[in-house]
Amino acid sequence: MTGRTNDLNGLEIIHASRDVVVINKPPGLAVHPGPKTPHSLEDLLPALAISGFRPVAAHRLDRDTSGCLAIARSRRGAKWLSAAFAGGGAEKLYWAILSVLPAQPSGLVDAPLAKISSAAAGWRMVVDPAGKPARTHWRVLDAATRLVEFRPETGRTHQIRVHAAQLGAPIAGDPVYGDGSGPMRLHARRLAITLPDGQLITALADPPPGWPGGTGPESR
Repeated sequence: MTGRTNDLNGLEIIHASRDVVVINKPPGLAVHPGPKTPHSLEDLLPALAISGFRPVAAHRLDRDTSGCLAIARSRRGAKWLSAAFAGGGAEKLYWAILSVLPAQPSGLVDAPLAKISSAAAGWRMVVDPAGKPARTHWRVLDAATRLVEFRPETGRTHQIRVHAAQLGAPIAGDPVYGDGSGPMRLHARRLAITLPDGQLITALADPPPGWPGGTGPESR
């Protein structure tokens, strides 16, 4: 089954097969439970079960990031998705509303990232020459609404959020790398996964209500 349905407790399902499901995760829903997020997507995943396997998220999105999220529905799906994400078989495209426009219409941020932590401020990611390589391509889609597309080559924690701030244009509403004013506007717009058997899954998720310009221009 492919296409858009609404049978996971109101969550939008973009793609569904026996092994893999892709949903459009809403902002504010954590993928995994934690001290501040006892309710999470994991509570909803049993509704996707079709055998004795408990469905699991194949990757993660930050709680306040919306959009495409792949879920393994079977042991075979878990193995396939793990191989795809580990082997470069997953391509991600994000949309973000930035607090200000970057100085240029497009570019590449090549800035290694490292994790730092303190008792007072908690943890965050920072640009550090000794950190792990991180590269993100970006281009302005709509200057009037400050809508910008990001295409990460790597998948570091908070990569797009830190790289947007590195441009001097943090994501609107980002509570860690921006001013935290209003909801954070980061959306996983597109996910393309090439599975080990050659199957290509392509999912496109509309942003949440309230984004300037509705769904904005197409990026396929």
